[in-house]
Amino acid sequence: MDAVRAGMAELRGEEARHLTRVLRVEAGQRFEISDNQSAYLAEISEARRERVVFRVIEPLEAPTAPVHITLCAALIKFDRFEWMIEKATELGVERILPVEAARSESGLFEASRKRTVRWIRIARESSQQSRRVRIPEILPAVGFETGLAEEADHRYFLSSEPEVNAPPLLRVVPAAPTVAARIAVLIGPEGGWTGSEHQRAMATGWQLASLGPQILRAETAAAAAIAMLINAWVA
Repeated sequence: MDAVRAGMAELRGEEARHLTRVLRVEAGQRFEISDNQSAYLAEISEARRERVVFRVIEPLEAPTAPVHITLCAALIKFDRFEWMIEKATELGVERILPVEAARSESGLFEASRKRTVRWIRIARESSQQSRRVRIPEILPAVGFETGLAEEADHRYFLSSEPEVNAPPLLRVVPAAPTVAARIAVLIGPEGGWTGSEHQRAMATGWQLASLGPQILRAETAAAAAIAMLINAWVA
């Protein structure tokens, strides 16, 4: 839903067709809608093929995020990267920044430029499924050095390499987390980080951390880290 004006909202295109042709909605049915800023209880006043019009009944309370997370994720095979976007959205990340790492597969960085529209659609659908008010921002892919420049109150560089001996993530989060803090968490690619990448991350102020002794897939690590961080800030 792009906007709510004068108590009315309109949906067109593919999403409207899904409502009218698949769900077969009718005037009078009620739904929760969002304009990516606020949530509303609304009633359908018109449903015709590629156009559905809603009449807003009342605004709804939306939960406040305990922490603002940017997922900085090394580019991996796109089917798995898209699973990561879906789950990160469900868990509540605010921004997703694809990063080209030394061990990212060749060609993924260039190909990612053509995937942005698809990734935004995945995030939108996942937001609707999880009843999120705001869709996470999907940023253009950047190189590793640019990713390291991401600003946040707390920045965690996740590593599972045994020789690095990174401390557990929950051991390095603040004892008294600040409400609405900004967090950046950097997840490595298949094959992990190189020694040089470890050194650059440490030199630029990222906090080294791990998710335990097991070697996790990148998308699994992302979901686990996000869940841990959100719960650390809620507790």
